[in-house]
Amino acid sequence: MQEHVRREYRYEKLTWPEINDAVDLRKVCIVPCGAVEQHGHHLPLDVDLICPGGIAKGAGQASEHILVLPTISYGYTGHVMDFPGTINTHFEHFLRMVLDVTKSLAYHGFKKIILLNGHGSNAPILDLVGRRTNIETDAECTACSWWQLLTVDPNFLPRWRQSKFPGGCSHACELETSLYLYLDGDNVRRDKIRSGTISFNNEGNRFNWVDLFGQGPATVVSWTSSYSDTGVLGDAELATAEKGKEAYEEAVRNLVAYVDYFRERPKDQRRDFHRIKPTIPIPWDQTPLP
Repeated sequence: MQEHVRREYRYEKLTWPEINDAVDLRKVCIVPCGAVEQHGHHLPLDVDLICPGGIAKGAGQASEHILVLPTISYGYTGHVMDFPGTINTHFEHFLRMVLDVTKSLAYHGFKKIILLNGHGSNAPILDLVGRRTNIETDAECTACSWWQLLTVDPNFLPRWRQSKFPGGCSHACELETSLYLYLDGDNVRRDKIRSGTISFNNEGNRFNWVDLFGQGPATVVSWTSSYSDTGVLGDAELATAEKGKEAYEEAVRNLVAYVDYFRERPKDQRRDFHRIKPTIPIPWDQTPLP
């Protein structure tokens, strides 16, 4: 039975006895986290589900050390609600939902968890989920947006990217459109692909600008409708399925490499430097000292 579990990467396809086998095999759990959100006139609302989910699936198929959970489909998107179709989850609800998932995995015995993000505004919340998981359970958790996997090799993006920086790769852009063309091209409205700009990127200042691969030191993040008429932020017209295939393969390769590293990395060990042992629980939770 364990050989079947060794090959199976889909968490939800295992039975409960097989979950025990997966824990014994020290599988690393990947939780894709996305959003249902507008992506212009040419891409469907599920971009932030298809992209991280597709990359996680590819990694799971490539490595016997991975279990991929069902995608968490609703994220923090309140700033995009002026565009019909977007579904928002309150940031506290989103945080608690994902934390419930990581704590459930930790309870069952999984020690390594990766939150693979597909939506930019989820990132600070998922970072906090990872931090809380690490100090409130005996598991280790890290958060990574899928596009960050393209920065591991410093030569990849300079060779791959044709759009301007900053702004050309931001949202429904050269990168997201390319990856979606590769993963689910039949659902792209190809006749409606148009590039779009982020209006504040054109203000010519050194402080307030944004791109998937960087932002200014004091960037104002407000209503998307205040700086875009279409919801497209970047050079979508430069997208191709061939570029999407390259980005997909690079992301999958680096995710598998990270799993191999993370799986074998020794757990960080807590040390208490109080001269006198504290007599109450830590103020911000009820976890007793060991």
